[in-house]
Amino acid sequence: MALLEEKLEELLLQKFTEEDFKDLFIVEIKRKANEKIQVFIDSDTNLQLSHCARISRYLEKQIEENAWLGEKYTLDVSSPGVGTPLKLRRQYNKNIGRLVNVQLKKDHKHVEGTLTGVNENSILVEYTERVRIEGRKKKETITIKKELLFDDILQTVVKISFK
Repeated sequence: MALLEEKLEELLLQKFTEEDFKDLFIVEIKRKANEKIQVFIDSDTNLQLSHCARISRYLEKQIEENAWLGEKYTLDVSSPGVGTPLKLRRQYNKNIGRLVNVQLKKDHKHVEGTLTGVNENSILVEYTERVRIEGRKKKETITIKKELLFDDILQTVVKISFK
């Protein structure tokens, strides 16, 4: 991580010790061309627009007071956004009960279902499947609970459901 990103991370970690920001956490800090800085944060409960605005003002003040960048820069503070793969275990906890699409490293296979649990090394995904049961003519729908190790996951995306 570059020097500026490290400084911003330190500032955010300090800010997240304050009462109003205790359930916030850093997902990623990116520095792009033309002095564009993107700070992606999330919350264990509910990330508010006001959180992002206050964090942005806080970081801008520090950047300007310390002259870390020139006069022309862009700072964006936001959540990672819909469709962005989960990066941290903490994000999985927040999304228990939601529909996820998990792409596995091996063969890039996908498992889509409801995230029902998260532990230290794995997640639990529950989904239904139509299968032919021996001795029966028709297929039946069964519920499958599958444990997926974090080490086997390439990426996980929360699916938006309009049901």
